Amino acid sequence: MTDQSKGGRIRATGSRRKKPGARRRATTVVAWSAAALVLVGGSGLGYAYFKLNGNIQGVDINARLGTDRPVDVDNGSMDILVLGSDSRSGANSSYGADQGGARSDTAMIVHVDEGHKTASVVSVPRDTIVERPDCEGDRGTAEGAARAMFNTAYEVGGPACAVKTVEKMSGIRMDHYIEVDFTGFKQLIDDLGGVKITTKETIDDSKSHLNLEPGTHTLDGEQALGLVRTRKSVGDGSDLGRIQLQQAFIKALITQVKEIGLLSSPKKLYAIGDTATRAITPDSELDSVKELASFAGGLKSLGAADVNMITLPVEYDPADPNRVVPLEKASRQVWTALRTDRPIPASATEKSAGDKGGAADVVTGG
Repeated sequence: MTDQSKGGRIRATGSRRKKPGARRRATTVVAWSAAALVLVGGSGLGYAYFKLNGNIQGVDINARLGTDRPVDVDNGSMDILVLGSDSRSGANSSYGADQGGARSDTAMIVHVDEGHKTASVVSVPRDTIVERPDCEGDRGTAEGAARAMFNTAYEVGGPACAVKTVEKMSGIRMDHYIEVDFTGFKQLIDDLGGVKITTKETIDDSKSHLNLEPGTHTLDGEQALGLVRTRKSVGDGSDLGRIQLQQAFIKALITQVKEIGLLSSPKKLYAIGDTATRAITPDSELDSVKELASFAGGLKSLGAADVNMITLPVEYDPADPNRVVPLEKASRQVWTALRTDRPIPASATEKSAGDKGGAADVVTGG
């Protein structure tokens, strides 16, 4: 295996560095909660069913990974890797050019408990140094690395390599994979009528083009995208602070989704379903309206209070303060909790740099 530690994004201390502004692809923050809502009130509407079905393009993770995977624990719980890449192709090109290949800008491991009454979400910082395994990509085997940034797994081997890397670091088999499109995120928020949030301080970020005064705001799609891209102007300016903003936004989004009453408006529900099915790339076991509807049904009872969100316990890498490395003991606590279908203990994050981004209380639900 080879070492890899190019580029820098997470700042520990000292002056803030210049970051590549185009790589703010945090659209994945809506994937799992949106799936619980949208996917498919139109499933019984004849033409609408086939239209939405035709929107969905899945990816066969299982075939690419084979049998060398963690044990499939069939107890009713679900583990889902929700991912966003920083591709700038197609409609996303207005946000900048691709810079050497797509990488996963945001990653969340979602564990839904056996009874589907609660969920735990573990955000993995993209610059976490991990052992990346050898992966079978579209152009043959992608060599692994003893020290690689987590987000390079997607770059060298696509969705399957991202899943394989998560399974290696956690020892947990992913039941599903969902990836979200950049422009689809904006449209989904607009279709929902915006998301209401409250800011406790001014957010003025030239990179994400977001300017909000303290107070309550209903964010449209462009503003919502700006919020989940914001980093330098909030907290300590690190990617860890940006993750805290994303988690706060998800909570607000889940609340909005449950309060919106979409079933009373078939037209609005169809518009959201159309956007959502275009925006996501699921695994091949979720690549139809019927499968997505079943998946959504398993999440519909979850509210914001039922979802515990943490950042993977990490510390700044002694070899490079622009990187983080998992805290071994604390990370084991997290993975053990998910594997055994138990709540993540508070002690797992007590010493983590992930709780020190300084943005945890900047944004709350409306």
